[in-house]
Amino acid sequence: MGKGQERALTSLDLARMRSPFTWKELHPDNGGNILNIHVYRYAHEHGMEMSRSRPYKKNDNCFVEQKNSTHVRQVMGYLRYDTSEEQGIMNDLYLHELRMFKNFFQPVMKLASKTRIKGKIHKIQGNAMTPYRRLMESSVLSEDEKLALTKTYESLNPAELKRAINAKLILLYKAHQKKNGLPVDASQNTKRLSTSMVPKYIIQQETVSVS
Repeated sequence: MGKGQERALTSLDLARMRSPFTWKELHPDNGGNILNIHVYRYAHEHGMEMSRSRPYKKNDNCFVEQKNSTHVRQVMGYLRYDTSEEQGIMNDLYLHELRMFKNFFQPVMKLASKTRIKGKIHKIQGNAMTPYRRLMESSVLSEDEKLALTKTYESLNPAELKRAINAKLILLYKAHQKKNGLPVDASQNTKRLSTSMVPKYIIQQETVSVS
């Protein structure tokens, strides 16, 4: 709970230990919970380079800021979660179903090249691939590590993951409503935010019949 320097360092260490490959660099934004002497010393002790954004340009580091949308706001929405119960639900979701769904089944594009022609930037995107597939085609994993990831991938069902994600997001919403003394109605969970803010995992489109 909280964004203190020591708590952030502990979370960073847990994330690194769960990673299937060795970290070479850290790309933090300008937040004081990550951009501090504790994390800098941690990176140095583990042989990692550490970059930073330009001063007073919090959105400068695209490696970090773009994930605030795709991995946080699009999933959790914009409600305030600040209790231990809510924290537990969110941690459980990120540690299990959401992490698996994002890494194994959600393709992302990566910039292949960028050229400037007459003052205009032309970008070419590479083929969309899941992080799992991109990692499997790289040379950073051993054969045993690739085999272990393949077994994990083959054991997963994306439909089941999606249902589990939806169920835990409903629990999170109920915890938020209960905390604020508001009515808890699971059937109304899609109305807790404005339409543009509702996480895509929860939105259910109405059935349209064609005669």
